Amino acid sequence: MNTFGRTFRCTTFGESHGLAVGVVIDGCPPGIALAEADIQPYLDRRRPGKGPLESARREPDRVEILSGIFEGRTTGAPLALVVRNRDVRSEDYDALREVFRPGHADYTWQAKYDLRDHRGGGRSSGRETLARVAAGAVAVRCLAPHGISIRGRVVEVHAATEPETMEAEIRAARDAGDSVGGIVEVTAAGCPAGLGDPVFGKLDAAIAGAMMGIGAVKGVEIGEGFAAARLFGSEMNDPIERTGFSSNHAGGVLGGISTGQDIVVRLAVKPTPSIRRVQRTVDISGTEREISVGGRHDPCIAPRIVPVAECMMALVILDAMLEQA
Repeated sequence: MNTFGRTFRCTTFGESHGLAVGVVIDGCPPGIALAEADIQPYLDRRRPGKGPLESARREPDRVEILSGIFEGRTTGAPLALVVRNRDVRSEDYDALREVFRPGHADYTWQAKYDLRDHRGGGRSSGRETLARVAAGAVAVRCLAPHGISIRGRVVEVHAATEPETMEAEIRAARDAGDSVGGIVEVTAAGCPAGLGDPVFGKLDAAIAGAMMGIGAVKGVEIGEGFAAARLFGSEMNDPIERTGFSSNHAGGVLGGISTGQDIVVRLAVKPTPSIRRVQRTVDISGTEREISVGGRHDPCIAPRIVPVAECMMALVILDAMLEQA
């Protein structure tokens, strides 16, 4: 299942240590002004190696548009976007060829396919998300004329909620050979009322599925989310006035359909599973082993998930808008 979307369809390809990662987009409306410079800022925010608290993998992540553009505008034909892998060090993973890393997809991938690319996780690597970001950046361009904007932020790291204490938590985990998780919030503003369908095509269900499809995301809530279970109906319901809703506990979606308010989503991001601390595991023969994962990894993946989550939101909303047309 490498294709996302129903009308704006994105098929991603590539592996962490392959030649390239990319996406083919089918269903992009014609006439949208688009250049590589419109996509690159999103990839720059996602790419590794920007600072001491991120993976040291040094990838330029320069996007190339191979098709679907004529004289600076989309033609309606498939868009093909590709990013070449430049800083690949596959030898870092030689010791993992027959050993399953705890917290990774190694064991489940082997169980499903009986074949596994051990180099950086292969297709299951977080590097695959750059293809989603490239596609999402195109979706952002398509949404802009409609006044829809999407912004994400890290709101918590290992229970810390202030920027300095968040950074301190990440540094402490890194120095201990460990990792931490966090919470990312994404808000879509300017969405019209009426997007989504009331049964199996619920907008909030599509958003939740898109967010849960991001590696390392283990929970999603919209609006009050899990806190809604601790409220009275009189507290949870958003009063409706002539000028609109007076609160937004629902997070911008009621009955699976957008209300016209901000759509607010939060993601629980687990700690990065690749850590230097010794962990117990088994190899492909079932022999018990101990493992310490070396290589280049983020001590906290939450900050780099922000642009990924923004772009997944853009893909869902654009798909819903195109289905309304």
